Amino acid sequence: MSECIQISFAVCRIGIYTCFRALCCKGPPPPRPEYDLVCIGLSGAGKTSMLSKLCGESPENVVSTTGFSIKAVPFQNAILNVKELGGADNIRKYWSRYYQGSQGVIFVLDSAASEEELETSRKELHSALQHPQLCTLPFLILANHQDKPAARSVQEIKKYFELEPLARGKRWILQPCSLDDMNAIKDSFTQLIHLLEEKNPEPVRM
Repeated sequence: MSECIQISFAVCRIGIYTCFRALCCKGPPPPRPEYDLVCIGLSGAGKTSMLSKLCGESPENVVSTTGFSIKAVPFQNAILNVKELGGADNIRKYWSRYYQGSQGVIFVLDSAASEEELETSRKELHSALQHPQLCTLPFLILANHQDKPAARSVQEIKKYFELEPLARGKRWILQPCSLDDMNAIKDSFTQLIHLLEEKNPEPVRM
């Protein structure tokens, strides 16, 4: 009988030790993967404000990026090192100098922009989609300022920007957004992270 008690006590002690190690001695969690992204779009599209809010910074007193800036944007399953390039006329011609090393592209457009600005944005997106250093990368295209009365719908943007024929065979996501709905913006970035995680990517469009 005493032998059984000793065995039971030993098993119990092992069980407690195992539970203790599981709860208290798990060690640090595995590091989150990091991805290097480039963020482009015309001035006024909302790139800087969006990235600042994603980083938990106050959007007040945000100044448009004139050259480039880099932000580490944390998500639960990844860290995105986003290189934002200024969108002014005199800066856009230098965008391609900063493409090297990018693993994905964020293109932000103002869905409520004038016809002239929208056409310029369309040309810049077409150029990026066909650039040798970007053409194989996943694209997140954000139609920002959906809260404005003049905003075009996603379907209007898709048609005007000719995304279906131009981006066929590529991995891209087109999503509406506004700074009033950061959860939707985070969901869009989560979709981009899923594309970045794919080992054997296949063409995707959303």
